[in-house]
Amino acid sequence: MIELDGVSKIYGNGSVKVRALGPVDLFIEEGDFVAIMGPSGSGKSTMMNILGCLDVPSSGRYSLDGIDVSKLKDNKLAGIRNTRIGFVFQSFNLIARTSALRNVELPLVYARSANRRNRARAALERVGLGERADHMPNELSGGQQQRVAVARALVTEPAMILADEPTGNLDTSSTVEIMKLLAELNDSGRTVVLITHEPEVAEFAKRVIELRDGQIVRDVRQQQVIHS
Repeated sequence: MIELDGVSKIYGNGSVKVRALGPVDLFIEEGDFVAIMGPSGSGKSTMMNILGCLDVPSSGRYSLDGIDVSKLKDNKLAGIRNTRIGFVFQSFNLIARTSALRNVELPLVYARSANRRNRARAALERVGLGERADHMPNELSGGQQQRVAVARALVTEPAMILADEPTGNLDTSSTVEIMKLLAELNDSGRTVVLITHEPEVAEFAKRVIELRDGQIVRDVRQQQVIHS
């Protein structure tokens, strides 16, 4: 489903160049739950940007769900981001003066999809917040706001959920709540790729990949996974 073939990313030009990633090879099967870890400067943010079609590799090929996205133009990348990738960010990125329902509905508005309101409501029901659909973000706890963000990521039925430090702004209880939700979504067949620096968060994943100096230095399938 996700394939990186000799992917690298180099910033700068001329004599001042910095290799932020690679070259790396990576294959992630449909329905897997992968945690990508590494210290600051390891290349995990660069890999996340490439996986999320927020950036393109300097060399190599990236295939997502059978589509080679390595050389796509900005408008095509925007379409891939909106329909095939569901993003969950550390800071929630909810619109403050808009209800939970409207926040979840936004990707469908951009995609000009039909039946938007019902689909958004169903996504909120799926994350256990159907009764909070009309609440504003400031009326929700941090964990509930992140659940809204997960519902927004799910509403377009994407090929992959890409979660970038999704528990970074949450307390321990809310962290467990969100990770159990992601595990439940994965158990139902959704592919989840998680960027994290927290080992206790990575324990929810089925596979852990560690980056260092732009290279994959560890790639293990975990024997004991925390289940939902």
